Amino acid sequence: MTRTFEAAVLRTYGGRFSVEEVNLREGPADGEVLVRIAGCGMCRTDLAVRHSAGRTPLPAVLGHEGAGIVTEVGGPHTGLSPGDHVVLSFDSCGRCRNCVRAAPAYCDSFASLNLFGGREEKGARSAASDGAALAPRWFGQSSFAQYAVVRARNAVRVDPALPVELLGPLGCGFLTGAGAVLNSFAAGPGDTVAVFGTGAVGLAAVMAAAAAGAVVVAVDRHPERLALAERFHAVPLHSASAGLDERIRHLTDGGAQFALDTTGSAKLINDALRSLRPTGHLGLVARLHSPLALQPGTLDRGRRISHICEGDAVPALLIPRLTALWQAGRFPFDQLIRTYPLADIDEAERDCDAGRVVKPVLIPEGTDR
Repeated sequence: MTRTFEAAVLRTYGGRFSVEEVNLREGPADGEVLVRIAGCGMCRTDLAVRHSAGRTPLPAVLGHEGAGIVTEVGGPHTGLSPGDHVVLSFDSCGRCRNCVRAAPAYCDSFASLNLFGGREEKGARSAASDGAALAPRWFGQSSFAQYAVVRARNAVRVDPALPVELLGPLGCGFLTGAGAVLNSFAAGPGDTVAVFGTGAVGLAAVMAAAAAGAVVVAVDRHPERLALAERFHAVPLHSASAGLDERIRHLTDGGAQFALDTTGSAKLINDALRSLRPTGHLGLVARLHSPLALQPGTLDRGRRISHICEGDAVPALLIPRLTALWQAGRFPFDQLIRTYPLADIDEAERDCDAGRVVKPVLIPEGTDR
């Protein structure tokens, strides 16, 4: 039975999203579930598709921070039931060496499962109303839509008392920032964390570090973002401050134990390394698009640098931890969110690009036919 519903389709790299009817030609297969999307965060990874130089096939439905309610299950072994509230996260195979070592973000099949290129799934499973085949699922979801078919493995059941329409960013952006602090750094009381860049990922890291009892310094060039970071118990520093690394070392009594860069800026990465105490750890979450030149001495005395993917998270473990912190008033991620109807996706993109909103969340409306 074909299911028809609304989705935001990107047809050209430079064009606007088109909210239109799409057709799902098959229900959930074995191990999959059909989810009615209550809300989906907009992440800069979605918007980066515009600059993928044709590597991402179009037309496509993007969106990978979805949350909603299970309406159908495929097979008896999904572990989920119709009516369950779920947060959707990235896909992983569950079988490779990294997956069985509880590191699904480093799955051998991460690219093929989450990106369009090389994925085995047939795009013809879903189509636009004009019959054009849509690219396979984006990050295992394609949740800029009223419905999404996902593998049960990347759907995390949550308390139905929670505001499910706001929970989607816990599956990627907020998970990445918070996971870097709680998992990659394992920061705790007495530790010091410097966060460079206070967008959605950086502010999630700030909140998680504060919740863990660490001393937090936040660096950005936007005063309004620094004000948010200060509200979440960070010491704010403008990125253009003279002697930035020295100021951080002074504020953290000799240097930060951990630093997280979300900017990809070579200058700030070098500042971050210089701000670390001996044996300090700098984590990078932004994708670098040019060679990174490190200045002499930045990696002396045991300092190290690593890339962190998806907050080193097992979503089924970290997402419930973050919702529990939110319920306790210690991870107020909802203060970063502004909601938009799915029909206003282009406005949400403009506001995101202009920095007028930290985390847009799109709310689908209506029902399928």
